[in-house]
Amino acid sequence: MPNDGEGGRGEDDSPGASDARDPGGRREGAPRRLLPWIALVVAAGAGALLSVGAFLGVYVRPTSDDWCALWKARDLGPLGITSDFYRTQNGRVTNAFLTGLLYSDGMRGPKLLPAFLIVALGAGLLLLAREVLRALRLPFPVVATATAVLVTEALLFLGGTRSYQVLLWAPATISHTLPGVIGVWAVLSGVWAARSRRPWARSVAVGSAIVLGAAAGTLSEPFVAMSGLIAATAAVLCLPRLRVAPDRFASTWCAAWCVGLVVGTVVLYTSPGARWRRAQQPSRPLSLEELGGTLQDWLRIWGTIGGQWAYAGAGAAGVLLGLAVALAGRPAPRATGGPSRGTVLVIAVLPVPLLALGSLVTAYGLRGGYGAGGWTYARAWTSFLVPFLIALCGYGAWLGHRIGRRTGARPVLAAAAAGIAGAVAVAATAALVAPTRTLTTTTVARSLAWDPQDAAIRAGAAAGQRVVPYRPLHIGGLAEPFFTRTYTRDWVAQCAARYYGVETLRRP
Repeated sequence: MPNDGEGGRGEDDSPGASDARDPGGRREGAPRRLLPWIALVVAAGAGALLSVGAFLGVYVRPTSDDWCALWKARDLGPLGITSDFYRTQNGRVTNAFLTGLLYSDGMRGPKLLPAFLIVALGAGLLLLAREVLRALRLPFPVVATATAVLVTEALLFLGGTRSYQVLLWAPATISHTLPGVIGVWAVLSGVWAARSRRPWARSVAVGSAIVLGAAAGTLSEPFVAMSGLIAATAAVLCLPRLRVAPDRFASTWCAAWCVGLVVGTVVLYTSPGARWRRAQQPSRPLSLEELGGTLQDWLRIWGTIGGQWAYAGAGAAGVLLGLAVALAGRPAPRATGGPSRGTVLVIAVLPVPLLALGSLVTAYGLRGGYGAGGWTYARAWTSFLVPFLIALCGYGAWLGHRIGRRTGARPVLAAAAAGIAGAVAVAATAALVAPTRTLTTTTVARSLAWDPQDAAIRAGAAAGQRVVPYRPLHIGGLAEPFFTRTYTRDWVAQCAARYYGVETLRRP
């Protein structure tokens, strides 16, 4: 860990020199030596769980929407499935195009997608944390930052009520998990362009923001709501008058992202597929009763999230990060003319109302799209769970940094704070072991039962059978063939039959 000294001392602060000058030097350096080991223990646990989740992709087998995506990607290709979504399904053309690419080689893409999501999101969050610390002129403790990222990812992918859908089921991860990854990397591209100060780089970044925003607008409606709120707020806060950003580029980039979202949303909303989808679930007029139902759904969502105490692990990992930053050394002098204390306070408080409003819009959309039980579609919560967990980690980092700066002369208190935060983070990670074991068992067991059945169906279809037996193998709360009593309404069975090249599936 870097050791730049404490307070205003300008002398040699290496551990040996400190110990020679002050008999208590070893005691003062204890938190610095202890903290990386605590962080490594937490990181090892969270990393192990994420490795299991990534490896489970090998055992993913088709279910629900997979069946339709498989035959459409095979028979229509990426452009054909995109046209199909635009004209007859839901208008999500970016979603359709990515689906066509992912399923173009059968299930190989969906099997690799979980590992890609974990690595891409983790790398993006690590680089984003480095940029934030750099902007604040603070040290960058690699181990503690990686720990915070790994814990945040583990809670996102394995801590919810629909882990299979959030991590392993490609139709849901394309719609609700991948947008968060795209958003993180889009922000990074804007930050890098702002730092370069090259006109061409900034122009490319603004243009890319419009393109990516438009793509996101036809990828996931909940993500549009959440990212739009964040970007619009950031555009206002980054106006030069408030002295948060040195020039107008940040506001311009955020505005470009919002423009892209609007363009994509218009394309989606006016598509024939979206009109067909709305016709299947007629919209109810906005009334006090409907608003009350949406508020109840919103409270149920946050009651479910609040009931998962393991999410406190994100805050605890943030505390470890904040302590590591504070104990790493004295921050560089701040540039003059920065934002006022009131502006900083507003920025610190803003995540709460933004998350509340973004999740409320999501609850309203779920209720309108799926009825009174729509709030239980937890895969759509990912759009606001990502910023929620990042905010928890950020608040924890602020608290840890405050504790670290105030207990610099009292190392016992700093060590105690690190121990408590580490214990909470370890406990939160340990709480994910049981659901991860259940996810592993059900996923592997289903693949072992699915493979021989798949081979038998393929053999029957090759022998000319037009009606083949299929035994439903349910997983992750998703629909399987024969989920309805009327076969004509059983779209899952019809897609599976078309994938296998037979006329009908029947129960064995």
